[in-house]
Amino acid sequence: MANFLLERTAPLPLAEAWRRLTEWPRHARAVPLTRIKVTPNAPTHEGTLVVARSGIGPLSFTDPMEVTVWQPPGDDTPGLCRLEKRGRVVTGWAEIEVRPGPGGRTRVVWREEIKVRFVPGGWDGVVERVGRYVFGRAVNRLLREV
Repeated sequence: MANFLLERTAPLPLAEAWRRLTEWPRHARAVPLTRIKVTPNAPTHEGTLVVARSGIGPLSFTDPMEVTVWQPPGDDTPGLCRLEKRGRVVTGWAEIEVRPGPGGRTRVVWREEIKVRFVPGGWDGVVERVGRYVFGRAVNRLLREV
């Protein structure tokens, strides 16, 4: 399994950073060639299913994720969301944490453990670098876009 950690500081209040990172349909705009379906649509809670479909035609795969931890932030308390990846191609988990940062900013921590079926463990370093790049760009876009 590949593991990676992303950290960002955003000039946003906690609640706004949380909204931007956990408004699941926005992820489709942040990750190329991806569509998102959420069941139930809103509001998110433990048990919500987020299904990402990535790729083109026969080179597509489905990445179903279940929200297993849903703790939105308070005024000055951190927020945490954990998604368990339950797909046939991609397994593992992702955690999104927002916490107070310096100068009224928000500190974002994105942790992920990912296993891609049919990719040998010797390629975990490549999977980790690709994941860090793709999700790093996605987090940057999600935090930047209104």
